[in-house]
Amino acid sequence: MLNRRDVIKRTALSISAASFGLLSFNIPKKNSYKMGLQLFTIREPMAEDPIKALKTIAGFGYQDTETYGYDGAKKQFYGIPAEDFKKILEDNSLISTSGHYDFIKFFNSSTEELLRYTDQSIEGAHALGQKYITWPWLDPENRSIEKFKVLTGKLNRISERVNKAGLGFAYHNHDFEFVDHQGENGYDIILQNTDPNLVKLQLDLYWLAHSAPFTAHELFVKSPGRFVMWHIKDMDKVSRDYTEMGNGSIDYTKILPDAALSGMEYYYIEQGGNFADNPIQSVKDSADYFQKNLAHLFD
Repeated sequence: MLNRRDVIKRTALSISAASFGLLSFNIPKKNSYKMGLQLFTIREPMAEDPIKALKTIAGFGYQDTETYGYDGAKKQFYGIPAEDFKKILEDNSLISTSGHYDFIKFFNSSTEELLRYTDQSIEGAHALGQKYITWPWLDPENRSIEKFKVLTGKLNRISERVNKAGLGFAYHNHDFEFVDHQGENGYDIILQNTDPNLVKLQLDLYWLAHSAPFTAHELFVKSPGRFVMWHIKDMDKVSRDYTEMGNGSIDYTKILPDAALSGMEYYYIEQGGNFADNPIQSVKDSADYFQKNLAHLFD
C-alpha cells in the first residue's frame, strides 16, 4: 500500500522525468540495494591473493563488486579466466554488476580497434553477469574541450554496440570534467552531446564534491534518471584527499535520499588511497560506518 507521501513523490518524479524526455527508468525498491565495492580500492590485496581478498570483503558485508583492468585478449580478470573468476565470486556470495574497462587505450585508435575491444569487454561482462560496462578515465592529453567533443562520439558509438548486446553503458567522472574552459566544461559537453537513452553516467560523488560548481541534487534535477551508478567515498576535512567513510566532510545524509531521482541502480564504496592503516582495514571501517549510519537513508 502506498501512503499519500509516496504517491505525491512518485507522481512528481514521473512528471520531472517526462519533462526531460525520460519515459521510465528502473529503480530498485528502497533498501534493496546491495552494498558494493570498487575493487580498485583493494588493488594490492587483489594482486597478492584475489581469492583471499574477495572472501575477506564478503565477510565485511559487501555483496556487490565493480571490477577493473579486464584483459580482453586473454579473457581474464586479475590473471584469472573470466569463468573461473565468476565462480570465485559466487563461492563468496558476491556478484559483479559493473566493470571499468580500458577504453582509453583505444582513444586514438581506429574505430575498428575500439569496437574490437568493446566486443571483448562485452564478452567479459557477460561472463560475470555484469549489467554495465563503464568508461572510467581520460588521460591528461585527452582532456581539452576539443577532445571531449571527440569523446562524445565514441561514447555514443560504443553505447549502441553495448546496448545491442543487452548491457548498459556508462561514463565515470573524475575532477577534470568540471574544469572551466572559458565558459565550457567537459561534463556539460558529455551531458549535452550523448544520447541519454544509451549513455548513462556513473557519478563519483567525491570528485563532484571536490571540484564541481554544483551539488549532486542540482545535477539530478537537471538530468533525472541518468545517474545509474554512484561511487561513494569521503573527503578528508583538511587535505581533501580520500578518507574512510565517516571520517570526512561529505554529508551523505543530503545525497542518499535522492537515489530514486538520480536513477541510481547500483553503488560502490571506494577509496583510492590515503588509507589510515591499510586497504583491507579501510574497506572494513567504511562498510561498518555505512551500514550503521547511512544505508537506511536510500529512498
